Amino acid sequence: MIVTVTMNPALDKTAGLPKLVPGALNRIASVRLDPGGKGVNVSRVVRELGGKSVCTGFVGGDTGRTLVRLLGERGLRAEFLPADGVTRTNLKIVEPDGALTELNEPGFPVTQEALDALLARIRRLAGKTGIVVLSGSLPGGADPGIYRDFTRELKAAGCRVLVDADGEAFRLALEAAPALVKPNRFELLQAFGLPQDTPDGRLPELCGKLIETGVGLVILSLGADGAMFFTQGEALRAAGLRVPVRSTVGAGDSMVGAAAFAMERGLPLRELTRLAMAASAGAVTTEGTNPPSLETVRELEQNVILTPLA
Repeated sequence: MIVTVTMNPALDKTAGLPKLVPGALNRIASVRLDPGGKGVNVSRVVRELGGKSVCTGFVGGDTGRTLVRLLGERGLRAEFLPADGVTRTNLKIVEPDGALTELNEPGFPVTQEALDALLARIRRLAGKTGIVVLSGSLPGGADPGIYRDFTRELKAAGCRVLVDADGEAFRLALEAAPALVKPNRFELLQAFGLPQDTPDGRLPELCGKLIETGVGLVILSLGADGAMFFTQGEALRAAGLRVPVRSTVGAGDSMVGAAAFAMERGLPLRELTRLAMAASAGAVTTEGTNPPSLETVRELEQNVILTPLA
């Protein structure tokens, strides 16, 4: 079972505009509502690929009930904990050229008691051999080290933990050596305290250092330029796939979902890489936070170009 943890989920409202004009009246051409949050997006991808997962985290108020209902309508199992507060709504503004403007609410705070209850829920759902995906922003009241602490506890219980976070939450999570991390260039350099004008030639070295600390797999996302994949014994560069862009929302989550699916099935790095790249590119071709179809992923897999990294 793949357990996805979204501590700060949301309803994602995606609005299509001919062109966003700041400071002026903008008339929306189209709008859609999706259950959102990075872990939720991961679960949606796992389902499309034919895997099983369960979503957990915190929800509250009418928005939270709507989110759980929408997940059920999409065939996803949800076991969220109720909390005091109202689940946030995020607005995604998409223009025809793929330009994305996001307006994200902060979400409600949670107590340490609630976090302890969530950890117990995750343990029950994952069992002794499950894969747990910790991803997305943290709710108010959560210590930045919560992903690190959860990772340590879950690893001790026998789980493989995948972390997709940013800022201090990501840096601290590295101390627990997750089975997978997926930083982008900015997040990787930030975690090492390096300036953003650091030469790209150093990126493989930095990813290698993460592997040396015990991280099982590092996926360095490079946006349209593709990604790099590093394990203890192998490193690959995958070129970006050229696809029509409708929305980049959820592309990184699709990559993590495909990687989790591949890890659960014990696929080798090359197959994992092809699947992750195809799922990420496929997500770009869909509207809103919709995951790509299995058919789309299989077609795109054939176009993934891999190059070994020395």
